[in-house]
Amino acid sequence: MSEAAKQKVHIRFTLNGEPTEVAFAPHKTLLEVLREDLNLTGTKHGCELGECGTCTVLVDDRAILSCLMLGLDAEERDVKSIEGMAEGSELHPLQQTFADLGAAQCGYCSPGFLLVAEELLKKNPSPTREVIKEALSGNICRCTGYIKIYEAVELAAARMRGEAIELPRESVYGYE
Repeated sequence: MSEAAKQKVHIRFTLNGEPTEVAFAPHKTLLEVLREDLNLTGTKHGCELGECGTCTVLVDDRAILSCLMLGLDAEERDVKSIEGMAEGSELHPLQQTFADLGAAQCGYCSPGFLLVAEELLKKNPSPTREVIKEALSGNICRCTGYIKIYEAVELAAARMRGEAIELPRESVYGYE
C-alpha cells in the first residue's frame, strides 16, 4: 500500500446533534465516512452517481446526496442522517406516517425520502401535492407507487401543524 493510501484526514463536525470527530482516507465520500467509519448504515448506498437519492442526508438543514460530497467537506458542518431523525424512542411524525400508511415496502429508499421531506416541511409546513412531488422528484423508489409516500408527507404535515387527522380504516394489506 502506498504512503498516500495510508494517509488519513481528521475532521470535527456535528452529527445528529452530537460533536463528532473521525479520521478517514481523504478520498472518501460522506456516504462512505458515515457507513464505513462511523457505522451509521441507515444512509443507503445506491447509484453512486447522484441519481437515486437513497444516500440523502441533511447538511446544515439542506438535503444533499452524500455520495457526491467528500467527507472532508463536512468539516465544522451540521450533518443529520436518518439515525438522528427520531427523538429518543419517539419517531419523527414523518417516520410515523410512513409506517402508518405503509409508504415503504423494502425500505431501502425511505431514509432519503424521509430526510428530503423533513427539509421540505421545515421550509413549507403546508405543501401542495405538486410541491411534494417536486421536492421528492430526486428520490427513486423501485417498490411502491409514489402515492402512499406523497400521502404520508401530507399526513405528517397535517399532524405537525396540529391537525387531528384520522387514518383511513385500511391496513397495509387492504381494508380491515
